[in-house]
Amino acid sequence: MLDLSQFSPTVATGIAALIGIVVALIAFRIGGLLLLRATRGMPVVHTMVLACHGPARLALPLFALQLVWQAAPNQVHFIESIRHLNGLALIGALTWLAINVINGLTDGVIARHPADVDDNLQARRIQTQARVLARTATLTALVAGLAIMLMTFPGARQVGASLLASAGVIGLIAGIAAKPVFSNLIAGLQIALAQPIRIDDVLIVQGEWGRVEEITGTYVVLKIWDDRRLIIPLQWFIENPFQNWTRTGSQLLGSVFLNVDFAMPIAPLRSELERLVPTLPEWDGRFFNLQVTDATERTMQLRILVTAGSSSKAFDLRCKVREAMIDFMQREYPQYLPTLRVYESNTAQPEPLQPIKHEGGRGPLPARMDQMPDGPGASAEIGMAEVSSAPDR
Repeated sequence: MLDLSQFSPTVATGIAALIGIVVALIAFRIGGLLLLRATRGMPVVHTMVLACHGPARLALPLFALQLVWQAAPNQVHFIESIRHLNGLALIGALTWLAINVINGLTDGVIARHPADVDDNLQARRIQTQARVLARTATLTALVAGLAIMLMTFPGARQVGASLLASAGVIGLIAGIAAKPVFSNLIAGLQIALAQPIRIDDVLIVQGEWGRVEEITGTYVVLKIWDDRRLIIPLQWFIENPFQNWTRTGSQLLGSVFLNVDFAMPIAPLRSELERLVPTLPEWDGRFFNLQVTDATERTMQLRILVTAGSSSKAFDLRCKVREAMIDFMQREYPQYLPTLRVYESNTAQPEPLQPIKHEGGRGPLPARMDQMPDGPGASAEIGMAEVSSAPDR
């Protein structure tokens, strides 16, 4: 057995450090293999163990070195600085390890509850809670690691004590400055617990149709149907109304509207719909019907209702039903497509007014008032003619 007492304190400490690193790496290798083999039947824990591989390989040697530095005599050169630096590195490695544990656990939970199934309400609920809570826990671990690092500096404690008197003013300023951050953080916890939205939910936000693609600690990414992305702060969902089409389930009821002529018989359309809908793979077999829902002065409106297992299937189903029904009318009843009727009246036009001649030979009276001659003389002549033709009283 190697006797370290025959060496100087610095050399003995260096040899002990090398031995500690080798032992830590061997322990990491053996322990890692045993953990991987023991957790094969537990997918969530197995995923977490895989995620911890990198930070654990760094944390174990640093922990062994920290034990060596603490046991080393103070005569070793720069031992205090080495202890401090190794302690900071160990805190950073442990913080990294904690973050990877959180992320690995989250990935394992999400992998065990896939959302690529028709009835994925439970899976989306679990995924949303896991992602939001994981981000909150990651932020907490990061802040705690930084705080512990700062507490290892004696100057940081003195600064904290000197600022204690002005803590009220500083807290007020920090609270005002960080209000959006804390608002979104609290909103994230509310969304994780109350779950007004979930991953893969179909939302209508400010007139835009889209799916919830990602929920971060401060905002939500909404994937619009044309592959655009709408970024919305978390606080917005707490303060504003919006539509959630998949709040209680992924199944939807879709509607198709058709405008046809009044003479179009309804029975053939119902028969064609009964033949068509069961042949479409997007239909979930729950319900469909056809009704006349409105009538205007020109056409009547038909509404077709069909059900589907998801919003994307409902959209495709509505398009297929609309195309097939229009094609059926074009082939079988083209005369009953919407038309604009114009009727021509046979009523005879009235004859134009003719000038009326009066007994005086002075010329015809005007047929309309706008044909009366201008001037005071003309007015006097007409007035005189009217007076002369009037009977005596």
